[in-house]
Amino acid sequence: MSAYIVGVLVPLLLTLLLRNSKNSKKRGLLVDVGGEPGYAIRNRRVTSPVQTAWEGISSLAELFERSCKVYRDKHLLGTRKLIAREIEVTKDGRSFEKLHLGDYEWLTYGKAFEVVCNFASGLAQLGHKREERVAIFADTREEWFIALQGCFRRNVTVVTIYASLGEEALCHSLNETEVATVICGHKELKKIIEISGQLDTVKHVICMDDEIPSNASYVEQSKSWKITSFADVEILGRQNPLDADLPLSADIAVIMYTSGSTGLPKGVMMTHANVLATVSAVMTIVPGLGSNDIYLAYLPLAHILELAAENVMAAVGTAIGYGSPLTLTDTSSKIKKGTKGDASMLLPTVMTAVPAILDRVRDGVLKKVNATGGLSKKLFHLAYDRSLSAVNGSWFGAWGLERVLWNFLVFRNVRAVLGGRIRFLLSGGAPLSSDTQRFINICLGAPIGQGYGLTETTAGATFSEFDDASVGRVGAPLPCSFIKLIDWPEGGYLTSDSPKPRGEIVVGGPNVTLGYFKNEEKTKESYKVDERGMRWFYTGDIGQFHADGCLEIIDRKKDIVKLQHGEYVSLGKVEAVLQVSPYIDNIMLHADPFHSYCVALVVPSQHTVEDWASKQGIPFTDFADLCKKEETKKEVLASIQKEAKRARLQRFEIPAKIKLLSELWTPESGLVTAALKLKRDIIKKTFSEDLSNLYAS
Repeated sequence: MSAYIVGVLVPLLLTLLLRNSKNSKKRGLLVDVGGEPGYAIRNRRVTSPVQTAWEGISSLAELFERSCKVYRDKHLLGTRKLIAREIEVTKDGRSFEKLHLGDYEWLTYGKAFEVVCNFASGLAQLGHKREERVAIFADTREEWFIALQGCFRRNVTVVTIYASLGEEALCHSLNETEVATVICGHKELKKIIEISGQLDTVKHVICMDDEIPSNASYVEQSKSWKITSFADVEILGRQNPLDADLPLSADIAVIMYTSGSTGLPKGVMMTHANVLATVSAVMTIVPGLGSNDIYLAYLPLAHILELAAENVMAAVGTAIGYGSPLTLTDTSSKIKKGTKGDASMLLPTVMTAVPAILDRVRDGVLKKVNATGGLSKKLFHLAYDRSLSAVNGSWFGAWGLERVLWNFLVFRNVRAVLGGRIRFLLSGGAPLSSDTQRFINICLGAPIGQGYGLTETTAGATFSEFDDASVGRVGAPLPCSFIKLIDWPEGGYLTSDSPKPRGEIVVGGPNVTLGYFKNEEKTKESYKVDERGMRWFYTGDIGQFHADGCLEIIDRKKDIVKLQHGEYVSLGKVEAVLQVSPYIDNIMLHADPFHSYCVALVVPSQHTVEDWASKQGIPFTDFADLCKKEETKKEVLASIQKEAKRARLQRFEIPAKIKLLSELWTPESGLVTAALKLKRDIIKKTFSEDLSNLYAS
């Protein structure tokens, strides 16, 4: 009986405590800083930014070696066994590859360290010199992490390149950094071979897969390249071991090429000290993070969010299991029907995600609920509405008991989608809508730590704390950062604004990177060092501080457009609001200074739109045909206007006309980045005729 009472009262008390802490707890404090005048906040736990959490550890190579000694027999890197590849042909003749994947096979910390040391020695035996750079050009997988750590043990700078990068950007990245060795997968090796004639400095190519393309021998002969398998490099190092050549904290660990929402990508130079500062700060955010946790890795390791996260996990003894966005769940597009997705097999406790992924999880759950219909649908919405009311504080009730009931009857099935054991989600890379954040909170029963940072700040800037139940904010400064707001009079944002100070966000601390590779002009424009020696990065984002010291992103300088009659429209803010519509998979708002209204390009949610059309008895041959119909356009526009009204957008912020596009925007199409951010300039160029027609009609 006593256990039953505890099971009821503890959740209720936690709910009350969280609500009280949300309203009164100071999470960030005012701090006196140098540089340009502004309103600056620090983390409540520290008086000066943290540089390392481990005494005597000053580089990522030293940190990894320490972890492997401490957690020697624990699981570190896990990869699923590939049982079979199958081609599935749909009724309309389209072919799709499906994967039959088995259990995870693991490397312990001790074994992983052996492989890393062997790879480091093999790289040197292959002829790669310390002063030469290595590029890793591949999807996220365990070999990626091993190669990274192997390079660090030889103090070799790693150039990271998104696997989805186009030819022009790929050539630019490799040539600008004068890369001598490229480490890639079989798929990426084909791309490298295709552009081999445009590469100036490459001498070695290491393929993570044993399968080497048939035309590789021609390139080896004509370009004097040596193409070697990853396994052979590891064997070479095992047979010819070399002592480590460890880096100093100020040495450049990574030159990270952003996927570039505008123009060619820029290479951001980050030192070991930069990454170590972020790792030291982030590890304090999740209570009890350690060797009992399991982390599901599937985002691009070429993105600073994932690279920092995996280094955090390895630092504290967490197991890292690799997956992919296409095999994540039981219903993912590449998973063979009847077999388990990565999350169901791994049962992770910790994950990172970008808002686009979480939006899709929400849409997938709602799609399934609506398709089921009947009592199940009514029960889900009742459970959700009651839970939402409790979290928002509109009633208290016997919430502990009721939460147990709803979790058992309704939400445990939702949680099973990601394995059922998630205790913390980290969201970053773009703003997360409040609706999606609350939906995931309730349905997965786990807090989402929404973070804010950039490649230029080594991912670190702010982070929501575990017990912060608020939505729409990105938390207080991390222990490695100071956050300062400075006036932007042109946009009407001032630190003297009431009731909340507002302005451009500037980040200072040991996590602020050195600048852009071979781009001194852009570096001087965005980075400044103050009279106290602190380095600051000017983000171009607009924020405001809440009374408890937490930051909210409210605008971006580049996203603000002035309309014909003088009204300002924040494109990103409006898009985040409209993205909540169940009819929308993606949207780009467009504002023209010569017009008084906005228009939008919309990629509709195929399932939602087709389901609506079927219920309405609207005939269509395929999705492209359906997107051209006037009825469809009216329905989607009505949904957009409904969400706009709910968010209290101004009339001039709401798109007056829309164009429906049937093709998804993917990193492969070049219309969004690997982190699924819009490439605005490229989208505008690609659909320039459609945008012109919207204004002309």
